[in-house]
Amino acid sequence: MIGALVIVFREVIEAGLIIGIVLAATRGVPRRGLWVSFGVIGGLVGASVVAAFAGVISSAFAGSGQELLNATVLILAVGMLAWHNAWMAKHGRELAAHVKTVGTAVAAGDRPLMALAMVCGLAVLREGSEVVLFLYGIVASGASGGDLLIGGLLGVGAGAALTGLSYLGLLVIPSRYVFRVTGILITLLAAGMAAQAVAYLNAAGVVTSGGPLWSTAWLLPQSSIPGIILHTLIGYHDQPTGLQLIAYVGTIIGMIVLMMYASPPRRQTATG
Repeated sequence: MIGALVIVFREVIEAGLIIGIVLAATRGVPRRGLWVSFGVIGGLVGASVVAAFAGVISSAFAGSGQELLNATVLILAVGMLAWHNAWMAKHGRELAAHVKTVGTAVAAGDRPLMALAMVCGLAVLREGSEVVLFLYGIVASGASGGDLLIGGLLGVGAGAALTGLSYLGLLVIPSRYVFRVTGILITLLAAGMAAQAVAYLNAAGVVTSGGPLWSTAWLLPQSSIPGIILHTLIGYHDQPTGLQLIAYVGTIIGMIVLMMYASPPRRQTATG
């Protein structure tokens, strides 16, 4: 039961924090709850498909099927988040100015909402598929179904509670700053996803990322609750490799350049 609780709690935190950031980033935008709900439901459907083929996926590609699936999902999510931040850099000013009367001003906002729905769906798909395959392994080792169910439900409840607290914390931020803050969080989130994708590709044997550059596991283990939260929010790794660092920094630089390119030029005030 404890094993199932820890696994489900960890995965719910990781997916929930992403969804909380998405909801805060789209505060005041019409139908954002509907789009995010579509994303979550789509992710749950995808995780159910993974559950139906758990044995096949876990043994695919010489046992690297789950790692390759996770890496693919993460890379797609990074692309979606980069696209969203670029869109917000272009349209965020009018959204912030008209956050309560967006109406027609954000008619084009359906597109970033669709992108964020896909991010939520991919997050739920990735974490849900990991839960399925991890629990599949626990069942294979002889654990009872009742213990798995109780532990899983407790993990979902605890993870959802922590997710709600993080979302309420983001809501405290004034509206005029929310897009800037969530833009930074989304950039760090995408950078962490890129670094994690490298770790999965390394585990699958697709790339060789080398040994760790340093270790902070003695100070803040990545498996601890603070470590899990930081890993999800800013891509914290207690033993990062050189290739992960390159992916992390490269994603941040790429997204900043993309946002600068997408930002409209500031109007010059007339003088004289």
